[in-house]
Amino acid sequence: MKFGIHNPSWLFGDDPANAFEGLKAKAQWAETHGFTWFSVMDHLIQIPPVGAADEPFIEGWTALSALAAVTSRIRLATLVSSVAYRNPAHLAKIAAGVDLISRGRLTLGIGAGWFETEYRQYGWEFPERPAVRIRQMEEAVRLILTMWAEKRATFHGKYFHVEDAILEPKPVQKPRPPVMIAGGGEQLTLRAVARLADACNVFGDPDEVRHKYDVLRGHCEAERRDYATIEKSNVLGLLLARDEAALAAKRQRLSVPDPFRGFAGTVAQVTDLVGRYRDAGVQLFISSAYKNDPETHELFASDVIPHFV
Repeated sequence: MKFGIHNPSWLFGDDPANAFEGLKAKAQWAETHGFTWFSVMDHLIQIPPVGAADEPFIEGWTALSALAAVTSRIRLATLVSSVAYRNPAHLAKIAAGVDLISRGRLTLGIGAGWFETEYRQYGWEFPERPAVRIRQMEEAVRLILTMWAEKRATFHGKYFHVEDAILEPKPVQKPRPPVMIAGGGEQLTLRAVARLADACNVFGDPDEVRHKYDVLRGHCEAERRDYATIEKSNVLGLLLARDEAALAAKRQRLSVPDPFRGFAGTVAQVTDLVGRYRDAGVQLFISSAYKNDPETHELFASDVIPHFV
C-alpha cells in the first residue's frame, strides 16, 4: 500500500503571501517521510466543504510547476482538474511542461467538474447535465493522449478539436504520464476509467469504495480491460491525535464541525480504518489534514504507515 498527501487548503499562517512557502515545506516534508504522492486541488476559489470562498487560493498547475522544481522524488498531481477550466490541448501542453520540469513525476488528474459557482464567476459554460460534462471529460482525455503521442495532432471531436497541432517537447514519461480520472459515477465515469485511465479516485467509506471498485471491474470486463492495470486510490480528510483526550482538545481548538466531513480519530482508530480501505482494494491512500494540522500527518507517518509497509 502507498500513501499520499492532498492539499486542499492554502491557509498557512496569517499572511497569504506565505501560501507557497507553506506548500513547499509540506511537500518536501512528505517526500522524506514515507509518502509517494502529493496533490493539489485545481480550483480558482475554495470549495464549500473545505473553507470560505474568499480564502487565499493558488491555481493548481501554477503550484505544481513550482513544486516540480523544489522536490525530487514525490509524484505530483492535480486532484483533479475540471475539464472545463482549460482548453484540453492547452492542458496537454501544460502537463507536458510539468512532467519535464519534474523529470517524469506527473500524474494528470482530471474530472468532469461540478462547482457551478466557480464556473459562473470565471465565465465558463456550465452544462447542467452531468452526462454532458462526463462526455466532455472523456473526449478531452482522448485529445490529450493524442497530443502527447503524435508528432502533429489532428483531432475532431464533438466538443474539442485541434488541427495539425505541435506539442514539443513531449512528456518525459514513456509511453506517457499516467491519467487519473476521479469520481464514482457508476454508469459513465467509471466506464471512462475502464476505457482510458491508468488510475481512479473514488470517495466514500470502505464499503462504498469496495462497491465502486466492483462496478469498475464490471466495466473493465465489458471493455476487455485488465482491471489490475488500474491503480485504485481514494482521498479522505483526516484529523488525527494520539488518544481520545488529545483528540477532544484538538477538535475544540480547531473548531471542527460536527458532523465532520472526513474522519477524526486516534492513531489506533485511523490505523484500523486504513486497514479497512486496504482490504476494500485501495492501493494508494491519500489523506488531507484538516486546516493543515501538522500533527495529523506527522502521526500518520510515524504511527500509521509502518503498519502497512
